[in-house]
Amino acid sequence: MNVKIVNRSKNELPAYSTESSAGMDIRANLENDVTLLPLERALIPTGLYVELPEGYEAQIRPRSGLALKRGISVLNSPGTIDADYRGEIGIIIVNLSNEEYTIKDGERICQMIVAKHERVKWDEVDILEETKRGEGGFGHTGKK
Repeated sequence: MNVKIVNRSKNELPAYSTESSAGMDIRANLENDVTLLPLERALIPTGLYVELPEGYEAQIRPRSGLALKRGISVLNSPGTIDADYRGEIGIIIVNLSNEEYTIKDGERICQMIVAKHERVKWDEVDILEETKRGEGGFGHTGKK
């Protein structure tokens, strides 16, 4: 699938790290380093603008290594970039650790997955079909 992209950063285009990677690494596009104190968040620019085809979205997700090793995550995970959005992609990064963390220009801060989605047309009814699970919700299956 070809997707139009404008790169106004000094970094390379988003790229897959391995042949079977689902997500492409996205890099920070910063004039100055951004230091996040514990529990602090910031909008990090990327310098990237995309034109997704209708029926697709780009999802912004945390990088697992950054989350595990440093406690750095994407706050509204997954973030969604809609097909009709043409502004710069910005990433809301949060520091969930107990130590300050400095984001540097060009650092890989998240990953992007482009995915197809469907539009829903609601069919309002008075009752739903019964299932074995029924209304069983959070933790209903217990520990096994």
